[in-house]
Amino acid sequence: MSRKYKFRNPEGMYFISTATVYWLDVFTRRIYKDIIIDSLIYCIREKGLTVYAYIIMSNHIHLIIGKRKEEISFSGIVRDFKKYTSTNLINAIKENPQESRKEWMLWMMQRAGKKNGNNTNYQFWQQDNYPIELEGKMIDQKMEYIHNNPVEAGWVSSAEEYFYSSARNYAGLESPIKIESIYDGIEI
Repeated sequence: MSRKYKFRNPEGMYFISTATVYWLDVFTRRIYKDIIIDSLIYCIREKGLTVYAYIIMSNHIHLIIGKRKEEISFSGIVRDFKKYTSTNLINAIKENPQESRKEWMLWMMQRAGKKNGNNTNYQFWQQDNYPIELEGKMIDQKMEYIHNNPVEAGWVSSAEEYFYSSARNYAGLESPIKIESIYDGIEI
């Protein structure tokens, strides 16, 4: 099975998910979530990524994305995003004096890295990724799925209460990242 990201339509809109190795609950601290946010902002500004919807859960993220620049591929953006965030997240875990699970998480990531010939030491993200091109009703279905993740997890009672979600953007609330509305293309 190929591990390469398959974005067949360079002008399409895609739903993608990526999870930590062994589904480790890394994103329980704001500092780690902010690394994801900073990287998404960079990809929007510098690589032409368009983010229509996102959620950062404790061990995975979901995105609905598009892109504005033809010269940069979806697979290149996702590869660079995962590489940058994995390096910075591993370093943040190593350097965080408050991280009580540090040794265990690093051991698990090192264990995953040793099993994967593509790594030299640690592996943060699961290798596989299955982008789904979205059209029609699928767009609303995936956006509802993304936004309801923290509600289904029992973390909040309504989607817009969760800070690290584009549900806040669509509700007109403060959000850590500006996204493009899926409905009218306006930045929110």
